Amino acid sequence: MKRSVFLCQYITLSNTKDTLHGSTFEQIYNENVKLVYNLCLQYVHNLEDAEEITQDVFLSVHDSMHKFGFQSKISTWIYRIAINKSLDFIKAKNTKKRFAFIYRLFNDNNEIQYEQSHFDHPGVLMENRQEITKIFKVIDRLPPNQRTALILNKIEKKSHSEIAEIMQLSSKAVESLIQRGKSNLQSKLKESEG
Repeated sequence: MKRSVFLCQYITLSNTKDTLHGSTFEQIYNENVKLVYNLCLQYVHNLEDAEEITQDVFLSVHDSMHKFGFQSKISTWIYRIAINKSLDFIKAKNTKKRFAFIYRLFNDNNEIQYEQSHFDHPGVLMENRQEITKIFKVIDRLPPNQRTALILNKIEKKSHSEIAEIMQLSSKAVESLIQRGKSNLQSKLKESEG
């Protein structure tokens, strides 16, 4: 993560007195960067995009350290920021794709050109890539709360109570989201097969 070295150096040089509950920004960064990066990667499936979002997350953490109210753990707060930044990134990217698609509808050649996003996830073996890509495409079509609950539960291995804290929901609401997400995932996978 080349960009993150620059980020950490910049923030360390710009404001070395920032602390949160006795931890410096650099300590918070080092303790959470891998978790944030992996979580972002679960949303965007692309190394460079995950790095960009991770950088944005830690810029927000740095800029908001003084606002943290200690109503949750620091890692929970950072997870919440990472999820929101990931979802915002996806929305922005989809908006750009829509605009580009509309623009191409009216270009001189009257050719519609669609560029499919590239699935680039380091944890997926080459022989499994096609099947995993299909599953992640279906996960990406789930409503944001269901997608988040499934990612946190099945991929990040978070408990229902941890997910409830991160998503600021009750445990029953999280359980319901996971069940609906699994059900929707199964039916969407069956639709795409048949």
